[in-house]
Amino acid sequence: MATPRAQFAATVEAHAADFGIELAAEQVELLADYYELLMKWNEQLHLTAPCSPQDFAIRHVLESLMLLKHLSPGATVVDVGSGGGLPIIPCLLVRQDLRATLIESSKRKAVFLREALRPVRLADRARVINARLEETNLTRGDFLSCRALDRFSQLLPTLIQRAQPNTTMLLFAGDVLCKQLQSLIPSATIERIPHSERRFLIIASSASC
Repeated sequence: MATPRAQFAATVEAHAADFGIELAAEQVELLADYYELLMKWNEQLHLTAPCSPQDFAIRHVLESLMLLKHLSPGATVVDVGSGGGLPIIPCLLVRQDLRATLIESSKRKAVFLREALRPVRLADRARVINARLEETNLTRGDFLSCRALDRFSQLLPTLIQRAQPNTTMLLFAGDVLCKQLQSLIPSATIERIPHSERRFLIIASSASC
């Protein structure tokens, strides 16, 4: 029987095209390393809900990599509520030109993030800030990403308010949050996530808020 790592890698390779993504073999290996590391830490830190290697590949990693087509060459990204590193760490592993600031309120999860970022070449490409959103002045970035922020619905207005001018926001949302985002940012573009009927990627400029 195939190992969880092998199942994860095979699923990434089989379904990457569904998400409009092309990956080299070495990129799949980097993503598999990240999957194994996260699974090792998950029992203690509850970084993600328990799921199969196949579900993790599709629901977490390939979904995160949907950001790539929106991220311009050499882009800087501020990722809020990074938790287990989704969506930004898979993007950093695949795209060597990206730089990111990861904001995470949990000290223990911040430790995990720094460990998971070790394979990201060039030490200055990514940094972790251990702080709550409400206590943080968001650094300037070309993009702001957020996937699983605690109390996302309540904190959404704060997130939008604190986004730096001319930042493009890339936000993952379910049905309810999607409707809230539409009411707050009527000009937002909405993309349905493959393999899902009720998950969306919202693309919006802070200038339109």
